[in-house]
Amino acid sequence: MLIRLLRTRLRPYKRSIALLVLLQFLQTCASLYLPTLNADIIDDGVVKGDTGYILGFGALMTGISLVQVVCNVGAVYYGARTAAALGRDVRAAVFDRVQSFSAREVGHFGAPSLITRTTNDVQQVQMLALMTFTLMVSAPIMCVGGIVMALGLDVPLSGVLVGVVPVLAICVTLIVRRLRPLFRTMQERLDTVNRVLREQITGNRVIRAFVRDTYEQGRFRKSNTELTDVSLGTGNLLALMFPVVMTVVNLSSIAVVWFGAHRIDSGGMQIGDLTAFLAYLMQIVMSVMMATFMFMMVPRAEVCAERIHEVLDTSSSVVPPAAPVTELRRHGHLEVRGAGFRYPGAEEPVLREVSLEARPGEVTAVIGSTGSGKSTLLGLVPRLFDVTEGEVLVDGVPVADIGPALLARTVGLVPQKPYLFAGTVATNLRYGNPDATDEELWHALEVAQGRDFVERLEGGLDAPIAQGGTNVSGGQRQRLAIARTLVQRPEIYLFDDSFSALDYATDAALRAALARETAEATVVIVAQRVATIRDADRIVVLDEGRVVGTGRHHELMADNETYREIVLSQLTEAEAA
Repeated sequence: MLIRLLRTRLRPYKRSIALLVLLQFLQTCASLYLPTLNADIIDDGVVKGDTGYILGFGALMTGISLVQVVCNVGAVYYGARTAAALGRDVRAAVFDRVQSFSAREVGHFGAPSLITRTTNDVQQVQMLALMTFTLMVSAPIMCVGGIVMALGLDVPLSGVLVGVVPVLAICVTLIVRRLRPLFRTMQERLDTVNRVLREQITGNRVIRAFVRDTYEQGRFRKSNTELTDVSLGTGNLLALMFPVVMTVVNLSSIAVVWFGAHRIDSGGMQIGDLTAFLAYLMQIVMSVMMATFMFMMVPRAEVCAERIHEVLDTSSSVVPPAAPVTELRRHGHLEVRGAGFRYPGAEEPVLREVSLEARPGEVTAVIGSTGSGKSTLLGLVPRLFDVTEGEVLVDGVPVADIGPALLARTVGLVPQKPYLFAGTVATNLRYGNPDATDEELWHALEVAQGRDFVERLEGGLDAPIAQGGTNVSGGQRQRLAIARTLVQRPEIYLFDDSFSALDYATDAALRAALARETAEATVVIVAQRVATIRDADRIVVLDEGRVVGTGRHHELMADNETYREIVLSQLTEAEAA
């Protein structure tokens, strides 16, 4: 998966990579040539006392060193740019794929895991690419070149290399094989820490209300300790790698000096050649150590690449139409025909054979007990997920055939849990219509009964809104969410229990203003509060995912036992009448 990801995403940067490899090749060749020059200076300059020879070859070494530095700086520059571009592209690809997911796919992965995959996992792959460009490209060149140059100096002494390189390779391989499963566990436990932390930050008020601070601290401590234990396991293996490598290096250096001294004593080798040989040995070992450092990163990056590909290879269950309808009659007629919906792997469907019709200029209400499928039914219209049987039509066209942009302009949804984005009141209200004027925003706020409290905020429309709208009350969030949909001015309004946090007076005033504002539009309201929907033109009663009654309030009170039970649980007989 890692090779596949890198090959695919680095294809646009072939020229930069080719230039980078060339620069690394030149600087490595310069590094390999320097010990030979140093040997010549010792043997032909220092030993013979030739100062001119020393100065001449010293100047040559200085020039080659400058070439090495320039090439190395250029290689690191292009490597860093290419690695950063890789991270940017992979993050964008994961983000774009997540944006195409329906609620089903998001629920499958979970928000904490998706966040980790988009940030930490991509960062690990990016770091591997950076280290590859800056270290790994030069490592094999230096290793092979060092062996060739060492053989050129003294073949018998090069026998030490025959034993050193395989031993290093075996030690590194044994350690890396144990690292890979630990890195996968580490990423999974990082997901868990993110999930627990996100829950505790989001549910801070609930934790304090039930005085569960100690319990939540224990939960976080447990997940944090599990992550720490795995991190210590990997750290122990990584800590073992360097001592092993350095032990082999030092033993090989001792062997080279020992046998080299005998070669010099026998006249088969000069002092300068032994110095150069030791330099080449260190270069070979350094290249192996660079490869070792890379091998330490590869298992974790490979696990991260697999997790990234799990997201990229997952297709959304809500597929855009191949030949989308780009124009409707704009009447706002909504019809649900025999719709059913079942979550993957669920034993029972959430909705079964649901049929209803909502016409322009009318208010259609959906009511039912908790878990009867009301919110799921509304989610089928804007295609938060698709029906598993039956169909949903807008103006006679199945929603699956309507272009996403057209469907978004036609259908406006106020969700059960209104979410506001970090920014200002104005930026949140313009979310559905970026070109809306301030006058249109104030008008939408007035209809949504939110003008008064927005005017009291410091800055008015420019007042800051925290992420999730946590700096305003639940009722204010609902009114801002309703105003946001009103600014969009769709043909079909879907209100998913959007009045639950409002007091009765505000609820009544809001419904009266909405009736005037949406007089020619189609309005579908899901509500638990009977007072909110009792005046609707049509009330649809859901029970365990089925439609068990349709009609006006007085009709359902007369002949629908399910609706009657819901009403009498909130109102007296006289109030219901």
